[in-house]
Amino acid sequence: MPLREYLRKRDFSKTREPAGEKKKVRRAQSLFVIQKHAASRLHYDFRLQVDGVLKSWAVPKGIPFAQGDKRLAIEVEDHPLEYAKFEGIIPARQYGGGTVMVWDIGKYASLGGDPARDLKKGKLHFELSGRKLKGEWTLVRIKHGGDNQWLLMKTGGDLKPISKKRDDESAVSKRTMSKIAKDADSEWHSNREEKKETNRERAKFVEPMKAKFVAAPTQGERWIYELKFDGYRAIAIKNGRNVELLSRSRKGLTARFPDVADAVAALDREQLVLDGEIVALDKKGRSSFQLLQGSELGTVRPDIVYYVFDLLDENGRNLRDFPLVERKEQLQKILRENDGGVIRFSGEIRGDPRDLLAETKRLGLEGIIGKRSDSVYEAGKRSGAWIKLKSVNEQEFVIGGWTPPKGTRNHFGALLIGYFAKGGFHFAGKVGTGFDGALLAMIYKKLKSIERAASPFIDLPEKTAGRWGGNITSAEMKRCKWAEPRLVCQVKFAEWTRDGKLRQPVFLGLRDDKAARNVERERAA
Repeated sequence: MPLREYLRKRDFSKTREPAGEKKKVRRAQSLFVIQKHAASRLHYDFRLQVDGVLKSWAVPKGIPFAQGDKRLAIEVEDHPLEYAKFEGIIPARQYGGGTVMVWDIGKYASLGGDPARDLKKGKLHFELSGRKLKGEWTLVRIKHGGDNQWLLMKTGGDLKPISKKRDDESAVSKRTMSKIAKDADSEWHSNREEKKETNRERAKFVEPMKAKFVAAPTQGERWIYELKFDGYRAIAIKNGRNVELLSRSRKGLTARFPDVADAVAALDREQLVLDGEIVALDKKGRSSFQLLQGSELGTVRPDIVYYVFDLLDENGRNLRDFPLVERKEQLQKILRENDGGVIRFSGEIRGDPRDLLAETKRLGLEGIIGKRSDSVYEAGKRSGAWIKLKSVNEQEFVIGGWTPPKGTRNHFGALLIGYFAKGGFHFAGKVGTGFDGALLAMIYKKLKSIERAASPFIDLPEKTAGRWGGNITSAEMKRCKWAEPRLVCQVKFAEWTRDGKLRQPVFLGLRDDKAARNVERERAA
């Protein structure tokens, strides 16, 4: 039985993966499929139809696109042909538990002869004709690497890499990984009773509680203070070995931060819902949004860690109505048992909050967060039980246009940024510093895709250039290019001027964890 190992590993009363046809069916040996699989670690499953089954390899780093590039491909058990159509969720506690997408599908042609014979010899040269991939590749078994270790190599010339958007788009349903994970029909349950029980037990997404921006700290025994981090707010959901990292707007972060997902998966609890911040650390151990952006672009390689500051669910027990100090006590116990370096506990920093704020400013840190020690977790609310105090001025803005480049700079000179308020989209100023070449190119490409003919700002043009030259007059508007106000960015600045503009703004990075329409000017209460 060629599928014996595949059948042995699965309980088909709990997973909707196909069990395979009982009778052998004659089919041309030409099908290939690549499935994106967010299990304990995100990877790509590469499958070729050979002798009535899908010969399968797990490729952790994804498919190579440049001539000569190589990727480790670990051979796994054969899968039934019907598996090529499988897209959905493998339930937690089942083998390979996680979200599966049909990333690409199509035909392949062996360029060396019989594929079964070539694979047995340890080398298969083939051509793919898929919906995303077209070209030649070669599979070569690694000598002294065991029978299951292969290299998947790009041969026959380069292939242009696909966009980030297409990489997160199913070749058959056009759904993203997060959409597949959320769809109710994606997970199989053997009967109504089991479905009801599983839904009750599964740890689920909780909208993050919000902190109110205040000008001065609150003192007293009922308040504790923590460091404010400069990264991506992330809810981590652990169900068995399956982990999802979701932003505050419920966008998937798992594929972007696989080491964090792996560290959460290793925690010694079957189910968890954690609240924290994914950050990049500089050489002094400070969180830096610029470094985080650079790490995603591949221009820098900082330490990425997940500072966890709240525990919302543990093994199906909802802890949100417990006092904060009790939640943090239990959280610290869990993290202490599983100290791996990537996940870190965000604990209380003691002292007068005014002194703490002054010290964070001296050290170049973003600020502090105050929390009532007896506060419950109010999902999605900004009740005032949590407060934030900033030692630097920094917030999100939306890009509405750009100015042409000058001198040796490419792509654009400055971004025109703003925020939403009553009446529409308001201009906040120009930001022209904080960019490197890779960032300029990436942002410009995104802006060109949403370019528009007219200004989106309701308060332009302005009568004069202003004291700091940050205003946009009618004459300058003729030189500007405009964009739909969709891209959100993080900006640091010295202060707001009297006429409502930013002084000395510095661009820190793009962010996609907040909807543009929700970006407003932050004002201290």
